[in-house]
Amino acid sequence: MHRVNSAVATFLRHRVVRFLIVGGLSFAIDLGLLMILHEAAGVALWIATPVAFITSLVFNFLMQRIYTFRATNKGHVSAAKYGTLVVFNILATDAIVLLFAQTEFTYAVGKVVSTALTMVWNFFIYKYWIFPAAKSDAAASAAVSTAPVEPDAHGPGVRNRLP
Repeated sequence: MHRVNSAVATFLRHRVVRFLIVGGLSFAIDLGLLMILHEAAGVALWIATPVAFITSLVFNFLMQRIYTFRATNKGHVSAAKYGTLVVFNILATDAIVLLFAQTEFTYAVGKVVSTALTMVWNFFIYKYWIFPAAKSDAAASAAVSTAPVEPDAHGPGVRNRLP
C-alpha cells in the first residue's frame, strides 16, 4: 500500500499532471455551475453562462498559480497576463472553430482541435510568462543540474557533485 501511495504522490508532483487536474476541475466548475444556475435556480442562460465561465477562470488562475506553478511573482502582474491570454484564447478558439466549420469537418471538430491547441500552448505560456520561476530558483536549478560529477569512493555508481 505504501508503494501505491508513494507512486500516486510522485505522479501528482509532476507539473503537467497538476495542470491537467486543475484544467479538469475548472471545466467541471464551469459546466456544473452553469447547470446549477440555469437548471436548478432558473437563471437565464445568457447570465448563467458568463457567471459560470468567469468563476471557473478565477478558480483556474488561482489554482494554477498556487498549486500547479507555485508562483511567487506579483499576483497583479500574473492576473493581467492571464487576462491577456484569456482574450487571445477566445479569439483563437473562435477563429479555429469558424475555420473548421467552413470545411468538411464540423465546428465540433474545430472545438476539439482548439481545446487541444490552447491546452498545449497555455501550459508553456503559464510556465514561462504568466507564472515564471523566480530567477534565483531557476539559476539554482540550472547550477545543480549542470554541475560536473565525479566518482565517489563510497562505491560504484555513487557520485558526488563538485562544488
